[in-house]
Amino acid sequence: MTRNSAPEMMDVKRNFAIQLSSTRRGARLARLLTERQLDDWGVPSRGAAQIVAELASNAVLHGRVPGRDFRLRLKLLGDGTLRIEVTDARGDRVPRVRGPVTPDAESGRGLRIVAAFADRWGVDEGLVPAKTVWAELTPGHGDR
Repeated sequence: MTRNSAPEMMDVKRNFAIQLSSTRRGARLARLLTERQLDDWGVPSRGAAQIVAELASNAVLHGRVPGRDFRLRLKLLGDGTLRIEVTDARGDRVPRVRGPVTPDAESGRGLRIVAAFADRWGVDEGLVPAKTVWAELTPGHGDR
Protein backbone atom coordinates (compact mmCIF):
# COMPACT_ATOMS: atom_id res chain seq x y z
CA MET A 1 0.00 0.00 0.00
CA THR A 2 1.20 3.49 -0.86
CA ARG A 3 0.20 6.88 0.49
CA ASN A 4 -0.07 10.13 -1.43
CA SER A 5 0.57 9.11 -5.02
CA ALA A 6 0.58 12.61 -6.58
CA PRO A 7 -2.24 11.94 -9.08
CA GLU A 8 -2.10 15.53 -10.35
CA MET A 9 1.06 14.66 -12.31
CA MET A 10 -0.64 11.96 -14.38
CA ASP A 11 -1.34 12.19 -18.12
CA VAL A 12 -5.06 11.39 -18.16
CA LYS A 13 -6.35 10.16 -21.53
CA ARG A 14 -9.93 9.37 -20.44
CA ASN A 15 -11.83 10.16 -17.27
CA PHE A 16 -15.11 9.05 -15.73
CA ALA A 17 -16.43 10.20 -12.35
CA ILE A 18 -19.73 9.81 -10.55
CA GLN A 19 -21.07 10.37 -7.06
CA LEU A 20 -23.16 7.51 -5.66
CA SER A 21 -25.21 6.95 -2.53
CA SER A 22 -23.40 5.20 0.31
CA THR A 23 -25.69 2.18 0.11
CA ARG A 24 -25.42 -1.40 -1.14
CA ARG A 25 -27.27 -0.27 -4.25
CA GLY A 26 -24.69 2.50 -4.79
CA ALA A 27 -21.83 -0.01 -4.45
CA ARG A 28 -23.48 -2.38 -6.92
CA LEU A 29 -24.09 0.47 -9.35
CA ALA A 30 -20.40 1.45 -9.10
CA ARG A 31 -19.40 -2.00 -10.34
CA LEU A 32 -21.97 -2.03 -13.15
CA LEU A 33 -21.00 1.46 -14.32
CA THR A 34 -17.33 0.47 -14.27
CA GLU A 35 -18.00 -2.53 -16.49
CA ARG A 36 -20.00 -0.37 -18.91
CA GLN A 37 -17.50 2.48 -19.01
CA LEU A 38 -14.50 0.23 -19.55
CA ASP A 39 -16.39 -1.63 -22.28
CA ASP A 40 -17.03 1.72 -23.99
CA TRP A 41 -13.31 2.49 -23.74
CA GLY A 42 -12.36 -0.96 -25.06
CA VAL A 43 -10.58 -1.86 -21.83
CA PRO A 44 -10.90 -5.33 -20.21
CA SER A 45 -12.94 -4.98 -17.04
CA ARG A 46 -12.91 -8.20 -15.00
CA GLY A 47 -10.20 -7.24 -12.51
CA ALA A 48 -11.18 -3.58 -12.44
CA ALA A 49 -14.80 -4.46 -11.72
CA GLN A 50 -13.72 -6.67 -8.82
CA ILE A 51 -11.54 -3.90 -7.40
CA VAL A 52 -14.38 -1.39 -7.69
CA ALA A 53 -16.76 -3.84 -6.00
CA GLU A 54 -14.39 -4.20 -3.04
CA LEU A 55 -13.52 -0.50 -2.70
CA ALA A 56 -17.13 0.64 -3.09
CA SER A 57 -18.26 -1.96 -0.57
CA ASN A 58 -15.61 -0.71 1.87
CA ALA A 59 -16.74 2.89 1.30
CA VAL A 60 -20.31 1.88 2.16
CA LEU A 61 -19.43 -0.33 5.14
CA HIS A 62 -16.53 1.58 6.69
CA GLY A 63 -16.56 5.05 5.13
CA ARG A 64 -20.23 5.91 5.36
CA VAL A 65 -21.42 9.09 7.00
CA PRO A 66 -25.21 9.56 6.99
CA GLY A 67 -26.21 11.92 4.21
CA ARG A 68 -22.82 11.75 2.46
CA ASP A 69 -22.13 9.97 -0.82
CA PHE A 70 -19.00 8.29 -2.12
CA ARG A 71 -17.28 9.10 -5.41
CA LEU A 72 -16.00 6.70 -8.04
CA ARG A 73 -13.43 7.89 -10.55
CA LEU A 74 -11.84 5.91 -13.38
CA LYS A 75 -8.82 7.33 -15.19
CA LEU A 76 -7.23 5.80 -18.25
CA LEU A 77 -3.72 7.20 -18.36
CA GLY A 78 -1.64 7.91 -21.43
CA ASP A 79 0.52 4.82 -20.88
CA GLY A 80 -2.59 2.58 -20.71
CA THR A 81 -2.66 2.30 -16.92
CA LEU A 82 -6.14 2.24 -15.43
CA ARG A 83 -6.45 4.12 -12.14
CA ILE A 84 -9.49 3.48 -9.95
CA GLU A 85 -10.32 5.90 -7.14
CA VAL A 86 -13.05 5.64 -4.51
CA THR A 87 -13.45 8.61 -2.18
CA ASP A 88 -15.52 8.52 1.00
CA ALA A 89 -16.19 10.82 3.93
CA ARG A 90 -14.28 8.93 6.64
CA GLY A 91 -10.69 10.12 6.37
CA ASP A 92 -10.22 9.07 9.99
CA ARG A 93 -10.61 5.41 8.98
CA VAL A 94 -7.57 4.50 6.91
CA PRO A 95 -7.92 1.00 5.45
CA ARG A 96 -5.38 -1.64 6.41
CA VAL A 97 -4.90 -5.24 5.44
CA ARG A 98 -5.77 -7.18 8.57
CA GLY A 99 -3.93 -10.17 9.94
CA PRO A 100 -4.70 -13.72 8.84
CA VAL A 101 -8.32 -14.42 7.91
CA THR A 102 -9.91 -17.68 8.99
CA PRO A 103 -11.68 -19.75 6.33
CA ASP A 104 -15.08 -19.20 7.98
CA ALA A 105 -14.67 -15.41 8.42
CA GLU A 106 -17.33 -13.38 6.62
CA SER A 107 -15.17 -10.29 6.12
CA GLY A 108 -11.56 -9.13 6.03
CA ARG A 109 -10.62 -10.21 2.50
CA GLY A 110 -11.47 -7.07 0.49
CA LEU A 111 -8.10 -5.35 0.48
CA ARG A 112 -6.35 -8.67 -0.14
CA ILE A 113 -8.50 -9.03 -3.25
CA VAL A 114 -7.64 -5.48 -4.31
CA ALA A 115 -3.92 -6.20 -3.81
CA ALA A 116 -4.21 -9.43 -5.82
CA PHE A 117 -5.79 -7.72 -8.84
CA ALA A 118 -3.94 -4.37 -8.75
CA ASP A 119 -0.33 -3.63 -9.62
CA ARG A 120 -0.34 -1.13 -6.78
CA TRP A 121 -2.85 0.48 -4.47
CA GLY A 122 -2.89 3.01 -1.69
CA VAL A 123 -4.64 5.80 0.16
CA ASP A 124 -4.54 9.55 -0.44
CA GLU A 125 -5.66 11.75 2.40
CA GLY A 126 -8.09 14.34 1.12
CA LEU A 127 -9.52 17.49 2.54
CA VAL A 128 -10.87 16.65 5.97
CA PRO A 129 -12.87 14.52 6.39
CA ALA A 130 -12.30 12.64 3.10
CA LYS A 131 -9.89 9.98 1.88
CA THR A 132 -9.39 8.32 -1.48
CA VAL A 133 -8.47 4.66 -1.83
CA TRP A 134 -6.98 3.97 -5.24
CA ALA A 135 -5.70 1.06 -7.28
CA GLU A 136 -3.81 0.88 -10.56
CA LEU A 137 -3.74 -1.79 -13.23
CA THR A 138 -1.03 -1.57 -15.87
CA PRO A 139 -1.39 -2.80 -19.47
CA GLY A 140 -0.66 -6.48 -19.83
CA HIS A 141 -1.58 -7.27 -16.23
CA GLY A 142 -3.70 -10.31 -17.01
CA ASP A 143 -7.28 -9.50 -17.91
CA ARG A 144 -7.19 -6.37 -15.78
